[in-house]
Amino acid sequence: MVNCMAKVNYFDHENKPQFQRSFSEEFKKCKIRELERNITSVSDICKTYSVSRSSIYKWIYKYSAMAKKQVKQVVEAKSDTLKIKALEERIKELERIIGQKQLLLEFKDKMIEIAEATYNVDIKKKVGSRLSSGTTSTGKHTRKS
Repeated sequence: MVNCMAKVNYFDHENKPQFQRSFSEEFKKCKIRELERNITSVSDICKTYSVSRSSIYKWIYKYSAMAKKQVKQVVEAKSDTLKIKALEERIKELERIIGQKQLLLEFKDKMIEIAEATYNVDIKKKVGSRLSSGTTSTGKHTRKS
C-alpha cells in the first residue's frame, strides 16, 4: 500500500522547487497594457503567474507608455470600486425607503388630524397622560391611594 498523503511542510515556500522561467516580451507588454487599462492588478499578475512584484515593476518601467511620459497612474482595486458602487446603490435604496416611510408617517398624521376634527376626539395623547374616563377597563381593579 502506497502512502498518498503529502507532508504539510512540503508546501512551505522554502521547500518549493525553484525554477527559472522567462516570459516573452509580447506577454510582458500585454500584461502592462492590462495594468494601464485597470483590467488587472499587480497583485493579480503576481499570484497568477508566480512573478515577483519587483519584476512586474521592472516591466512597467520598461514597457509602459505612461512610465515613459512620467504620468502617474492611480490604481484602484476593482473590488474596492465594486464595493463603493454597491454601497452607493444601498444608500439610494435606503433613502428611497426612508422617503416612503416619511410619506406614510405624514399620511397617518393627517388621517389622525382629520379623525380628531371629525369625531371631536383626542386621538394623540401626550406621553404620560392618563386615560380619559370614557375608556374601558382591562378587568383588573386598581386601588386609588
